Order: sequence, then C-alpha cells, then structure tokens
Amino acid sequence: MTERVAFVTGASTGIGYEAAIALRRAGFIVYAAARRVDKMAPLKNHGITVMDLDVTVEESMASAVAFVEAAHGHVDVLVNNAGYGSYGSLEEVPLDEGRRQFEVNVFGLARMTQLVIPGMRTAKAGRIINVSSIGGKIYEPLGAWYHGTKFAVEGISDSLRLELKPHGIDVVVIEPSGTDTEWGTIAGEGLLATSANGPYSEQAHTVAAALATTSGGMLATPPREVAHAIVRAATARRPRTRYPVGRGAWSVLALRRILPDRAFDAVFWNTYKRLGG
Repeated sequence: MTERVAFVTGASTGIGYEAAIALRRAGFIVYAAARRVDKMAPLKNHGITVMDLDVTVEESMASAVAFVEAAHGHVDVLVNNAGYGSYGSLEEVPLDEGRRQFEVNVFGLARMTQLVIPGMRTAKAGRIINVSSIGGKIYEPLGAWYHGTKFAVEGISDSLRLELKPHGIDVVVIEPSGTDTEWGTIAGEGLLATSANGPYSEQAHTVAAALATTSGGMLATPPREVAHAIVRAATARRPRTRYPVGRGAWSVLALRRILPDRAFDAVFWNTYKRLGG
C-alpha cells in the first residue's frame, strides 16, 4: 500500500492510542493527537508523530490539520475518537457541563471533519471514521448527555455519508461496546460526584458500579480489538457503514431492534443491577 496519512484524535490512551499503533503497522503515516501529549510519548517509538490537540479550541484544530496538509497535501483517513462520558441526572448536571459534553463529542468531531473535507474533495478520496458507541443506539439512566452526543454522531455520520459520496469520501461509524480503558472509571466517578447524594442516589451507585466493569473487568473489550476494526474500516476497498465491535455489541443492538421500548428498559435495568451488585 502506498503510504497514506491517518490522523487520530483522542490518542493519549485506550482506543485512540491503540488505533494509532495499528494504523502505523498497516502502513499508514500516522499523526496521533490529544491534549495529554506526555501520555503519547511511547507512540514515537512506533514512528508516529505526536501532536497537541484540543478539540474545543478552533486554533488548535485548524493549526493541527494545516500542519499535516502542508506536509502531505491532505489527510487520507481521519479517525474522530476524542470524547468522554458525562454522567449524572439531567436535573443535576449543570448545563455548562452538558454543553461541554457536546462541544467535545459532537462539535469537535464536526469541526475536525470540516477541516479535512476540502483536501479530501480535491483528492477525490478520503475516509472519515467516527468512533461512536453502542451507546449511540441504546441508552442508560443518568446518561442523557452522553447518549445524546452519541445519537448525534450517528445522525451526523449518516447524513455526511450521503453528501460526501459523490466526492469519493467514505464515512464509517465504529460502535464499540464497553471497552477496557479508563473511560468507565472516569465516567463513574463523575456520575457519583454529581448524583450520589441526591434523589437519584440508588440509581447512581448501580450505574457507576456497572460502568466500572468496563475498566479491567472480564466483560470489557480490549481496545486493540476496536483498533483492529478501525484498521479494517480504513483499509477496506468498500467499507461497511458501521462496525459494531466488542463483547455483546451485536447481541445488545439486536435486542434493541427487536424488543419494544419498555421490554428493553426492563432487560437493560435488570442487567445493570446484576453488574452493579
């Protein structure tokens, strides 16, 4: 494969970190970007260029893309992975935090995409890979803001896929299940800080315990497995529109399609209570 250029956001840990390595091994020139640059230092040993990036700051995003395009002409593959999970009852989470959740998970993704599209259009080729979640199709109590962003990513990706098709640009969605990263622990800690001592206390402790099972638990999916799905999406001649990946991803999404809402509510909450127990 002629070396193509991949740009990975949110590459300091977990899925983004492993995706950067996997893409480099697949023959890509890789730029790995995140705020925590120190965490990405080991990536340099793989021949990966590490960059500082904050997807809530216009100058940071614009200068990062401009740097890569100055060196290579355009980005061949953009992996929009930057994001986090903001949990807590809708009643108790401050609106400023809800806005920040959308700023990182949705508007940062959208702006990075805007910045690479002109170069891809000129090249009449490109691939935008948006890391969503099975949380873009299902839901959890106390996760309204997070799931709202992932539902938005799914809708944006579908619309974008159609509008960019005439320009030779593919849009792909990655839908991981619970992944063995720091994500679940951080999300659970935020949830407890917001809702552990109020009217949603019982739910908060149950959901936080369930989220914790994705950090080092037996039910968690190794981030390398998700990274391999990203590589498949980046290298396939005709990629699928979606790649559900991880333990239970296909079965959970199938249940969501089959079951009526209230039946899914019951199955999901009973599962969380078992995990949280």
